[in-house]
Parts: sequence; C-alpha cells; structure tokens
Amino acid sequence: MDAADSLAEWLGRLTFEGLSEGDATARIVGEIAKWADWQGWRVYRRAPSVFPLPPPLRGHSVLDVACARPGDQPIAIEVDRTDRQRTVDKLLAEAAAGRVAIWVRWGAGPFPPPPLPVHLVSVEAIRRSGRWHTVTAARPAPQHSAVDPMGVEAPLWEA
Repeated sequence: MDAADSLAEWLGRLTFEGLSEGDATARIVGEIAKWADWQGWRVYRRAPSVFPLPPPLRGHSVLDVACARPGDQPIAIEVDRTDRQRTVDKLLAEAAAGRVAIWVRWGAGPFPPPPLPVHLVSVEAIRRSGRWHTVTAARPAPQHSAVDPMGVEAPLWEA
C-alpha cells in the first residue's frame, strides 16, 4: 500500500463534530502527524517547502506536514478545504524535488483530482450552523438486548 492509500485509510476513520474551520484543519493535521508517527516517519509541521513565497515576500512557503525516514522518499502534505492553485503549484514543486506529494482536501466534495504526480486524499465534512462535521458512512443500528430494563426476557419484535 502506498503512502496516499495508507493515509486515506487512516483518515477514513477520523470523526469530528461541531468544529470551526481552523479547528477542523488542526484536527486533520494532528491525525496526519499521528499516522506518520505510527508509520515510523519523523514528522515536521510547518516544514519549509521548496516553493518560493510570492513577491514581494522573500523565502519559501511552508508545508502543513512533511515526513522523512532513512531509505524512503520524503512526503510533503498540504491540507486545504478550498481549491487553491498555489497549493497545486507547491505540491508539484515538491514532487519535482523528489517527494511524494499528497493533497488532503476536506469539506463537501467531491474534489477534482489534482494533476499527477500529486495524490489526493479526501475527508468529507459538511457545515451545519457554521460548524464542521465529518460525514460518516451509514452504519446499521446496534442490536438491542432481548432483556427489558426490568430484567424480563422479551422478544426483539412482535410476530
């Protein structure tokens, strides 16, 4: 399994309820860091990017998360709710520099795929009353006990 697929599987279990946009982004970045640590990567938040800042600024942009470990291709990860061309350009520059480039998009998808070799990982979330909530797949209702609260054996349903 490649890094993007593994990260997608990890983030597929992520849930949050009633978060602001900033808190939701921070929660996703935190989960990415946990995933990378679990995989044995060194994790760098707000790591320097190879992509320059736009004029008149000087220096380089930063990545939300960068991951490195001996013997493996480094990983550059950006987390965004919106569709930003600058993010695509940054990740393409990271890929050209030899890194695995992953764009984690979150919000109400579907999200168009970025140009290769940038990988897309998505986290579905919706906004209700100004707060963000992850979208989880429909799960069957839990099976209830056949014993009523008084301890009397009862059928699950009437025939």
